Amino acid sequence: MLLLSGVFAIRRVPNPSLAILAVLLAGSIAGCDREKPGGEQAGQGQANVSAGQAKGVGAFEYVIDRSRKGTVAPTATFRGPDDAPVTLASFRGRPLLVNLWATWCAPCVAEMPTLDALAAKSGETMTVIAVAQDLKGAEVVDPWFQKAGLKALQPYIDPENGLLDAANSALPTSVYYDAEGREIWRVIGAIDWQGKEAAALLAEGVS
Repeated sequence: MLLLSGVFAIRRVPNPSLAILAVLLAGSIAGCDREKPGGEQAGQGQANVSAGQAKGVGAFEYVIDRSRKGTVAPTATFRGPDDAPVTLASFRGRPLLVNLWATWCAPCVAEMPTLDALAAKSGETMTVIAVAQDLKGAEVVDPWFQKAGLKALQPYIDPENGLLDAANSALPTSVYYDAEGREIWRVIGAIDWQGKEAAALLAEGVS
């Protein structure tokens, strides 16, 4: 990810015109950068390819990035709810939505109830997981889940930030993979996962 005057822009875009568009739109979408070892947020990350705002949700702003379509899911290892090591390859066989978030990231927390509702109704058609990038891992993520009252999502953790490094993005970032583990698109920022645009995006993974 490139830092342009304090604003993050996607490094890889399909063509020069999209690169110019990203710079022109820079500043309209806010996200969270990675966490410092002391627990503070390192800074504000922003990214733009095509911007949108979830209607009726106020602060839900996001971009949809298709520049990495077809890329194979990263092999980074993270931890499951049972504390066992797991990789994204373990979920192949049906579409997978991976949400990278953190307890200290306000946009991440704001969209979590809508993501939980999506996970609850996805059934056998799609897998939805939220992987926390908190450096303290289960120490902070498990208590957050206990208080949040989520019904479907489980506390996956990635304290080494392996998935975030592979995504080269800000938080929250949600990456959608097809049944064979190839990226279809990613949403950078918070989106209403119960909204019409999210539904249209998710339909792209159904074949």
